[in-house]
Amino acid sequence: MGNRRRAPERGRTKPAVIGGMIAVVVGGAGFGVYALYGGGAAADDSSSSSDAKPVKKGPLSATEVKSTATAFLTAWQSGDVTTAAAATNDTAAARTLLTGYGKEAYIKDVTLTAKKRSGDAVPFSVKGTVAYKGGLTKPLAYESELTVARRAKDGKPLVDWHSAVVHPDLNDGDKLVTGEAGTPPVKALDRDGGELTTAKYPSLGTVLDGLREKFGKTAGGKAGIELRVIRAEAESKDAKGSAKESGSDETPDKTLVELSKGTPGTVRTTLSPGLQATAEQQVAKKAKSSAVVIRPSTGEILAVANAGHGFNTAFQGSLAPGSTMKIITASLLIDKGLASADKQHPCPKYSTYGGWKFQNDDKFEIKGGTFKASFARSCNTAFISQAKKLSDDDLTKQAQQVFGLGMDNWAIGVPTFDGSVPVQSQAQMAASLLGQGGVRMNPLNMASVVATAKTGTFHQPYLVAPTVDKRTLAKASRSLSSGTQAQLKELLQYTAAAGTAAEAMAGLGPDFGAKTGSAEVDGQKKPNGWFTAWKGDLAAAGVVQQGGHGGETAGPIVAALLKAGS
Repeated sequence: MGNRRRAPERGRTKPAVIGGMIAVVVGGAGFGVYALYGGGAAADDSSSSSDAKPVKKGPLSATEVKSTATAFLTAWQSGDVTTAAAATNDTAAARTLLTGYGKEAYIKDVTLTAKKRSGDAVPFSVKGTVAYKGGLTKPLAYESELTVARRAKDGKPLVDWHSAVVHPDLNDGDKLVTGEAGTPPVKALDRDGGELTTAKYPSLGTVLDGLREKFGKTAGGKAGIELRVIRAEAESKDAKGSAKESGSDETPDKTLVELSKGTPGTVRTTLSPGLQATAEQQVAKKAKSSAVVIRPSTGEILAVANAGHGFNTAFQGSLAPGSTMKIITASLLIDKGLASADKQHPCPKYSTYGGWKFQNDDKFEIKGGTFKASFARSCNTAFISQAKKLSDDDLTKQAQQVFGLGMDNWAIGVPTFDGSVPVQSQAQMAASLLGQGGVRMNPLNMASVVATAKTGTFHQPYLVAPTVDKRTLAKASRSLSSGTQAQLKELLQYTAAAGTAAEAMAGLGPDFGAKTGSAEVDGQKKPNGWFTAWKGDLAAAGVVQQGGHGGETAGPIVAALLKAGS
């Protein structure tokens, strides 16, 4: 992750100005007035009444929600941190963050306006001014929301405290700080020298934040004055004081308001402007979709995009990959002599292992078919039938030693999740063969998997060349044997030509290969749809969460990217 820093102590500022909310409180319910002006009793979380009162239970009334929200917002707006914090169910955490709002974030003249409640939730708008030393000021405006909950021990309605109440970009433990940014800004360039901006490529917000965290201090820039979200993990460093980047699933710090511009340094990435634009267009067509394109021969990342721009699922997601995992499993079975592309292989309707009964989609079976036919049709039982011949750690070793996954050591230039294939036993191990169980991946991981199948050797993906900062790229301990690679490519080519991936990959052959996947997730009506494929020296993967079958959802996204890059 990027560079971490501890915010310096800040001077005191004037309390926030009381706005129109006071009139609302005074003219409103008695609870709101009492909570704001009733002194220590109202601010004390404990009840000292000599007359024991029954604990109130059940749903909150509209009056309780409105009064509690009004009391909290009015106290916060007026700068009465003690009273505001006492109106929450985590007084200490609320007091710390609300105090820092003025003293570390330098936010003043705050006006909070409650909007129409929705059940126990009350949305509200925030307007204020970020006023830093030397006369630097900028307006601040955003929307947030609080939820009222009943305290179990006495039934008292209180604001259910989370840092996101103060600002929606805050995770619990994060804080707001205004001052000289710990890292100078960077001007990120694509592979052709064009500037990468969120205005042009909306998906790149988290990527650009990550590049700044990683390269800001070494790219030759100078920090400006900003209001920033400082992540909780930024408070801890390793023994050398350096920030963790490789294998990190942390979220970069985020700039909210720029009071004075810094001088940016320059960082060149491997992104292709044409492919990045296509990726943005494609994910915009499907909600909860993400995609990545890499170059198999080198590992260069050519495009990354997410339909939702708040979290980089493409790089940092941790999702069951479904049947796309069968690429790794197939290589393992071939290595061990348990399957061969053109040899007959069982694909019954059902297969039981470890007390679990596994079945194929629509309970199909293939009688007398080859392993290639089973792979192309994505026959689950063809893999489960071999589970009893495998050791608990075979799949984990194959993923690590051949595909470079699950060792938390990728160093691409920004934070990533590098896949996880834990050692499991019995039914869970069998489920892992199918990309369920404890296996977790993201589109970057699966693009790398199909790239390794194509080339035979793992090339760690990267967004910034390792020569820029002398990073050491992760390596796998062994390549696919020539025999296994040839058969694996044959499986993937057949799947792209005549299997579950054929419709999406139509017209992209003959130097191509693909695998579909559908991952069931508890509580979802539809599975997550996966698709990973190569064409020539391009490899891509995509996922559409809650989308359904991968060939129909993620398939067209991946195929469009491969076509655009050809």
